[in-house]
Amino acid sequence: MYLNKAIIFGNLTRDPERRTLPSGAGVTSFAIATTRTWKDKNGVKQEDTQFHNCVAFGPQADTIAQYMKKGSSMMVEGRIQNRSWDGPDGQKKYRTEIVIDTFQFGPKREGGGAYDNPAPAQQGGAKPVQASQNSPAQELETIQYPDEEINPDDIPF
Repeated sequence: MYLNKAIIFGNLTRDPERRTLPSGAGVTSFAIATTRTWKDKNGVKQEDTQFHNCVAFGPQADTIAQYMKKGSSMMVEGRIQNRSWDGPDGQKKYRTEIVIDTFQFGPKREGGGAYDNPAPAQQGGAKPVQASQNSPAQELETIQYPDEEINPDDIPF
């Protein structure tokens, strides 16, 4: 059995670039930076940043292009793929990228996030969450459940 799987969590290094294939399907490409930190044998903090090219297709491409921007954090899971093509100068070009299977947006940054879009929340009838003046943490809405008991015999299935 063989396995080709990559899972990374990092920040976008540039705004996602959305294109359309001849078939009409959307394609979005972007890069994610991941940083590893450690202390060397002398106790000095060291950092190593890696840049990962990523590509998403179809509805995922549309969602990423709409809500993400440079600096946003996200987790992607997918397979590693190598591509090659002839460049304009006639030389062979190579690229290794992660073809996204699933993704998840990272937490919003303070002061608004990349996908801070109030319109969808208001369309669904949900009340926007307001920040408390006494606390930097946001107050969460609570769900009000009815007080009546549900009789299992009343359920039709």
